[in-house]
Amino acid sequence: MIRLGVPSKGRLMEKTFDWFGKHGLTLSRTGSDREYAGRVDGADIALVLLSAGEVPRELAEGRLHLGVTGSDLVREKLTRWNSKVETLARMDFGHADLILAVPKVWIDVDTLDDLDAAAAQFRARHGHRLRIATKYHRQVREFLQDNGVADYQLVDSQGATEGTVLNHTAEMIADITSTGETLRANHLKVLSDGMIHASQATLFRSRTAKWTKSQKTDLDDLRLRLGV
Repeated sequence: MIRLGVPSKGRLMEKTFDWFGKHGLTLSRTGSDREYAGRVDGADIALVLLSAGEVPRELAEGRLHLGVTGSDLVREKLTRWNSKVETLARMDFGHADLILAVPKVWIDVDTLDDLDAAAAQFRARHGHRLRIATKYHRQVREFLQDNGVADYQLVDSQGATEGTVLNHTAEMIADITSTGETLRANHLKVLSDGMIHASQATLFRSRTAKWTKSQKTDLDDLRLRLGV
């Protein structure tokens, strides 16, 4: 039996259930809201309810065959993520952009090249590297390295990342945004080429899970039904 992991609560769970429902598969939660148990009607699939952040790990460890989570979480939590999971379907909900944002008063900083120059000037003037607050260390570091930005340090943010600049615990941020309203409220602007990743809910297949012949046949049938 194929093991499918989906988010265990909130709008992400509801929209996941709706998405599969449109393809003829009824996903439902069984028991109370405190019980993480569910079922799938319409296919030989075991439903596993997890937090969205746990799904990438379970896919990478091969304990799930399929899983739904944000593409940003897979990229952040898994090294060489595309060797461990395969994208089966982008589900067109749960959209959020991982971006780089600086204070609006930095009128001369609009691009990554501008940021690189500003970071060098900042270090020369203050004696330490420009601080970028984020929860997404792996993706931000790789993005900045790929674009030749140096003289920065990442500082971990576990709270409201957008407030770190006003609180003087960072000079700029890298964070997820949907509408940009919180950025504007905190007097921040997105760099014109500062899009790191456009995330959305995605159905992934584990490349590390053991697939029996029967499970492979079931997966082929499922892919036909889902149009993937």
